[in-house]
Amino acid sequence: MALPRLDEPQLRQMWTELGVDLDLHDRLLAASHRSHARTHDWQGGRPDTIRLFDEAAFDSHGQRVAEILEHRRAGGKSIGTFCIYVPDEIALAAGVLPIPLCGGSGWSVDYADKMLPRDICPLVRSTFGMALSKTCPYKTLKDFAVGETTCDAKKKTWDLFGFRVMEVPQKKQDVDRELWLEEVRGFREQLEELSGQRVTKERLRDSIKLVNRRRNLLREVNELRKLDEPPISGIDALLVSQAALSMDLERFNSCGQALLDELKKRAGMGVSAYPDNGGTRVLLAGSPSPMGHAKIHYVTESSGMRIVADESCTGIRYYRDTVPEDLETVGEMISAVADRYFRIDCACFSPNSERLENLKALVSDFRAGAVIHNILQYCHGYDIEANALDKTLREMGIPSLKIVSDYSEEDEAQLRVRIEAFGEVVGQGTS
Repeated sequence: MALPRLDEPQLRQMWTELGVDLDLHDRLLAASHRSHARTHDWQGGRPDTIRLFDEAAFDSHGQRVAEILEHRRAGGKSIGTFCIYVPDEIALAAGVLPIPLCGGSGWSVDYADKMLPRDICPLVRSTFGMALSKTCPYKTLKDFAVGETTCDAKKKTWDLFGFRVMEVPQKKQDVDRELWLEEVRGFREQLEELSGQRVTKERLRDSIKLVNRRRNLLREVNELRKLDEPPISGIDALLVSQAALSMDLERFNSCGQALLDELKKRAGMGVSAYPDNGGTRVLLAGSPSPMGHAKIHYVTESSGMRIVADESCTGIRYYRDTVPEDLETVGEMISAVADRYFRIDCACFSPNSERLENLKALVSDFRAGAVIHNILQYCHGYDIEANALDKTLREMGIPSLKIVSDYSEEDEAQLRVRIEAFGEVVGQGTS
């Protein structure tokens, strides 16, 4: 939805109307812009079109908010989401705009402490810190929020704030698949009731194709990271994935195609995103990195290694699978959508042999020489499961390092020492 760009006075007026604390919001934006410049602008040889995604990061509290506000003023509905288990295809087919709400800023974490414990996931605290500090312009742009049961901290937070919840089973047997299918059917009914629009086969087929296009673009961009000299860095590939979840879908598809075209040209000319060449090929595994958080990517790549794959919900876990586009009935499509999301190999599942097999394939396909576990503090599922992954990696002869951190910058120097030392060790092993 193309809108004329708002100037600064218009943006401030919009934020005021949405109940945003302008002083705190200015401080949040300043911190976010400084962080983005520090973690991204040091790179040489970035693709020209990556600036479209820099712009999307800066617009996430500005122009994108204006687009959603215009959608709602025109009678449209929108919901907040916190996880890639909430099916975008069904929301869009019901005429409802899904808005990802996950915070990735360390700036807002302290503001959540008045209601939430300090020893829970930084993602939960960052997100709700923005709401409680009145710096989240999305707070009043949703009809309701949809949570999911992928961790205990999230579940209890959804209870505290009165969110609707989708039950994600913890196993992958037939009975669990049936439970999940019923949750997806119930989600459809809730959104039809909200919007007053039926999910027809035509609308659902169109939304499936649209979301598939986004996932396929992300897949094609990331496939180019398999090359000896990837035309896009790991930190910029992360930025593209982060933007994919926040941008207007059709605009992302347009920008994504432009980026893909440029990357293919760069690859054809042998242009690398890493001007100095060399550097161990690393796969990052574990917790997601929402918009605003790129610390581990930054430290890893500025330490001389190359991140060639992201095994996370802001990486391949989001775009790996698509939904068949040739189904005939709404029931078949709903079932296929449910199956697609049920294949996500989140660490909430037990047992999770699916993730182990996927990891082995990723290490092989992207020719990773090492794995870094990027674990958010208190993210117990990924933290504990890293031990099982390490056993598999040892059998493959792949060294690994586990990093447990949060969204703050205070531990960056300490992390750099560990990651640089790891890079030296694995570099000697592959030289």
